[in-house]
Amino acid sequence: MVFGRRKKRSDSAEPADGTEAAGTGEVAASADEPGGETGSAGQPDKDAFRTGGPFDSAEKDTGEDYLDLGALKIRPREGLQLRLEVEERTQRVIAVTLDLAGSSLQLQAFAAPKSESLWPEIREQIAASVGSQGGEVEELEGPLGTEVVAKLPAQTPDGKTGYRVARFVGVDGPRWFLRGVIGGAAALDREKSADLEDLFRSTVVVRGSQPLPPRDLLQLRLPKEAAPQPEPEAKPGLGAPERGPEITHIG
Repeated sequence: MVFGRRKKRSDSAEPADGTEAAGTGEVAASADEPGGETGSAGQPDKDAFRTGGPFDSAEKDTGEDYLDLGALKIRPREGLQLRLEVEERTQRVIAVTLDLAGSSLQLQAFAAPKSESLWPEIREQIAASVGSQGGEVEELEGPLGTEVVAKLPAQTPDGKTGYRVARFVGVDGPRWFLRGVIGGAAALDREKSADLEDLFRSTVVVRGSQPLPPRDLLQLRLPKEAAPQPEPEAKPGLGAPERGPEITHIG
């Protein structure tokens, strides 16, 4: 696994902001469409959907097999690259992006009410954000429940008018909400998204016991395995993080 780090200029980590995340999708030249919704309220609906993950830390014994990022624990796999999104103003880690086989999955975890589902309202806010920039959204039922497929106007490498595609997925857990944004080839091709969907499902959220307002970002941190070491003993392939390019805003 390879670590990277990139700076984020936006001051907001609000999960409803779909502008920047949608920009991670692959650019397509055509305007054609790309080839168990959680309940609006109530803990039973949320628990029923999460049978196959993502998991709460009380439900999954991760041990040393998972990478500890604080609020999130990620299961490593061959070829996986990890980038931490750092807010420039505060220098706090606000998201983690997993790159695998030409596609990406951005993860953010937020505090949530014990019984109320945040995902329906957040889907509406994503649609409003994308629509305000001339983009389009469509809600579909996928392997991870109801998801939002967002398209934003963009220019293709050959100068033609196209769009960028991103798939927004979300799951409500016990006092937390996990949002994922799938970009790259997997945002356009469902057959290529299975590995990223599995990564999302295998993620473990560590909510903690501290009281937090709904939508507050759960704290992420640099994993211990990313610190420079004489010999990489903890997990093969881990190295010191590199500073990546700054995120470019779209629109």
